[in-house]
Amino acid sequence: MKSQNKYRKFQLQQKNIEALERENSRFKRVYSEYENMADELWNLENSTNEPVPDDFINAIMLQSSYLEDEIEDWLIKFNNQKADIKH
Repeated sequence: MKSQNKYRKFQLQQKNIEALERENSRFKRVYSEYENMADELWNLENSTNEPVPDDFINAIMLQSSYLEDEIEDWLIKFNNQKADIKH
């Protein structure tokens, strides 16, 4: 059994992400890049091929964390906008 990709932390907010992707092309590009990096990190860490230098993995992890922060900011704003509309 394969373990879950720990880099996919936004799975529970998929409906909001899909809505944001339809509304904002920049968000769509950022989220797509985040997904690509998450998949690549997962593959690198679970590969039985030639080992990859830790510095390279750390650089991808750092870039992924910047993208996560940006995605989280967008999701917070989106959720706040939805809450404002309901009131």
